[in-house]
Amino acid sequence: MGAMNDPLEEFAQMALELHDETVTETVDRVLEHALKAVRCDYAGVIFVHGRSRVETAAATHPIVAELDRLQLSCGEGPDIDALEDRFSLIVADTQTDQRWPTWAKAVADAGIRSLLSVRMYTSSTTIGTLNLYDEQPGRFDVADQEVAHVLARHAAVALATAMRTENLWQAIDSRKLIGQAQGILMERYQLSGDQAFSVLMRYSQDKNIKLRAVAEMLIETRDLPQ
Repeated sequence: MGAMNDPLEEFAQMALELHDETVTETVDRVLEHALKAVRCDYAGVIFVHGRSRVETAAATHPIVAELDRLQLSCGEGPDIDALEDRFSLIVADTQTDQRWPTWAKAVADAGIRSLLSVRMYTSSTTIGTLNLYDEQPGRFDVADQEVAHVLARHAAVALATAMRTENLWQAIDSRKLIGQAQGILMERYQLSGDQAFSVLMRYSQDKNIKLRAVAEMLIETRDLPQ
């Protein structure tokens, strides 16, 4: 019902724009294209961490984050089911849907009548869900679902790439900080590199502080607080 006339052009444009962007930029771009492609009122992305922790990564309106929090707090809803055992779900009308009664009533009371939730996944991992909302009932159909599936697959691949890149640079940055901290200890206390690293590790474990944070503390203060 709501899919745009030329989704292929939108997908091609999105693929070009998602190249070499950060995670935050990628999510924002995906939501921008989702609103254009399906022409709905609101859109949001939920990330999943491990098997249990999920969070709203971005939303086009504050109401989306509120609806996500509601879904997580009551433990039921289409986004949760899409993450666990379904690739996509359509809610035609929240006023009459009986699958998640607590969630559906609260969403209907908030003025949202239709929802389309699609899992974002690659061959190796599930990133989260792309969720589309509208104030009109019966807003999403099979054509919208197919368009959202393609959007979600493009988004999942782009996000997985961006996450790997950011994690790589974070790891490189952490190694640099730890190396600087080792150098400070080696110079001050005439330690070898291995001895200096052992001091950092022991402090990290004893104080229950991440090793990177210990290194940053040492670089900033030139000493480890007692």
